[in-house]
Amino acid sequence: MVEWKKLGEQLDYEQPTPYLVKSTEYDNSFDVPVLTAGHSLLLGYTNEKEGVFKASKDNPTIIFDDFTTSFHWIDFEFKVKSSAMKMLRPKNGVNFRYVYYSMCGINFIPSGHQRHWISKYSHFQIPIPSLSEQTRIVSILDTFTASIDNLKKQIAERRKQYEYERDQLLDLEGKEGVEMKKLGECVLFITDGDHQPPPKSSEGIPFVTISDIEKLSHTIDFSNTFFVPQEYYNSLKSDKKAKKGDVLYTVTGSFGIPVLIEDNREFCFQRHIALIRPNNTIALSRYIYHWLCSNYAKKQGEEKASGGAQKTVSLNSLRSFRFYYPPLQAQSRIVSILDTFEASIANLEAQLKLREKQYEYYRNQLLTFE
Repeated sequence: MVEWKKLGEQLDYEQPTPYLVKSTEYDNSFDVPVLTAGHSLLLGYTNEKEGVFKASKDNPTIIFDDFTTSFHWIDFEFKVKSSAMKMLRPKNGVNFRYVYYSMCGINFIPSGHQRHWISKYSHFQIPIPSLSEQTRIVSILDTFTASIDNLKKQIAERRKQYEYERDQLLDLEGKEGVEMKKLGECVLFITDGDHQPPPKSSEGIPFVTISDIEKLSHTIDFSNTFFVPQEYYNSLKSDKKAKKGDVLYTVTGSFGIPVLIEDNREFCFQRHIALIRPNNTIALSRYIYHWLCSNYAKKQGEEKASGGAQKTVSLNSLRSFRFYYPPLQAQSRIVSILDTFEASIANLEAQLKLREKQYEYYRNQLLTFE
């Protein structure tokens, strides 16, 4: 026997006011996580000890963002930054974890800048089978989420290994056989995207903006780009069209994210993205890419960025980066090592996507009742 009941009949909520953080000073050496509204969740760590929400493995909560309707299962103590967050708790003897998985299957897109728990989200109905059936479903889905969490942990650890090896291998200042020139002297040219407003169309050539560039994987997500007409793309000069072997580099706002172009797919990009066309007789494309990922390049970007809310690394500043490079054979060796790490990370990420799809499939199957 399955009943359909409103979420608000299964969950109580608590306002965040007693748990709001006062300090704006966060440091990873502090003990208490500070959670913020939205999908990013973790803002930082505080040393404020009073007013901590006492969640634990035995006493978890669901933290719900009233504006974006994002939510997270939390089983550790925390404080919150935003008054938009509500802490949800179970009532009526329902399996709390079962309710959480049921919430994950709700496809609700919020409209307007308004609070949604009381007005909308708590009115959604979910199926409530027997407690034994709830427990069975939770056990299956927990197996998937544990596997997903394990893969995420492996990816984070592998990224740390890559970053450590990268910065060790690219610590070349003062090393024998290593030259230093300005980056602009070691490439064919550095330019940016078209400065004119692009004409949009329903189909055609993808137009890439900074929001389409994945910060962690250093790749372009083409799934949400808008399109420009083929004629517009054809009219662009060749130095405004990326080709295989070029390196893109974000220069405004979220500056300092490099992307290596690995095929000749046609696309164009906004002026907030720089295009670096390597001179492979001096520096290999993949060497330049890995070097731009390094802390040495990031530090120079931070030093040279200027402006207010939207800091910018100008093209001249990018051209003036101090660029250290060994002979091509040594570059090739460094690239081979770092590419191995990236391939390993990409393999784990592919496994993660597959496991997440499996989880969603089984969640939908298990939570579908007539």
